[in-house]
Amino acid sequence: MNLALLFDSDFVDADRAVLRGRRLTHLTSVIKVATGDRVPVGRVDGPMGTGEVVRLTDSEAELRVTLDQPPPPPLPLTLVLAMPRPKMFRRILQTCAALGVKDLWLINSYKVEKSFWQTPWLSEDHLRENLVLGLEQAKDTRMPAVHIRKLFKPFVEDELPALLAGKQALVAHPGTSVPCPAHLEEPAVLCVGPEGGFTDYEVGKLQEAGCQGVHLGPRILRVETAVPVLISRLFDSCL
Repeated sequence: MNLALLFDSDFVDADRAVLRGRRLTHLTSVIKVATGDRVPVGRVDGPMGTGEVVRLTDSEAELRVTLDQPPPPPLPLTLVLAMPRPKMFRRILQTCAALGVKDLWLINSYKVEKSFWQTPWLSEDHLRENLVLGLEQAKDTRMPAVHIRKLFKPFVEDELPALLAGKQALVAHPGTSVPCPAHLEEPAVLCVGPEGGFTDYEVGKLQEAGCQGVHLGPRILRVETAVPVLISRLFDSCL
């Protein structure tokens, strides 16, 4: 936790916040703060700054908060991601949040098993938990938006074209002829398939909507590896 992320419910006054639970444990066990110490803090969807520990007990830490710094700019990226395997989903969420992705669409695909959609990690509380961990790691406060679409064709035909308007649209798929572009400055949409990739039909539908197929070379990467590699290749500002 490189930054303590503060929610509205943490504030007991305009410049006072109280931390409990996981964040308190981190402050006392990892950072080993004492009264009078200062730690990096940020308000969800707001500015960042410092929090001075003014009271510390076994159950809570009260901070005097000064918020006077803007968070890092968001990536101009919409990420469309076929629902990953639950065992890697948490890591991917945290990675996306840490890299500055603010618009994430989880979609279905032929190779996405139906059981993936039953994972408890898709609950609102668990989504927020993992996004918070990514934001705290990267020292960011802007909470990403996560949209869930369980039907591929209606999403691609009815919603995706509007998402692509005015943006460079890409679908990462092995075997395509165009290398993934780098050093983008304009807004982009990136579509990433499941383990095993999108089917030819799905790639065709994405291309019909306006996406260009791109590749990362001859190596086949796991989704949890491909996502950060693609994002960091596209945008220098995520590093």
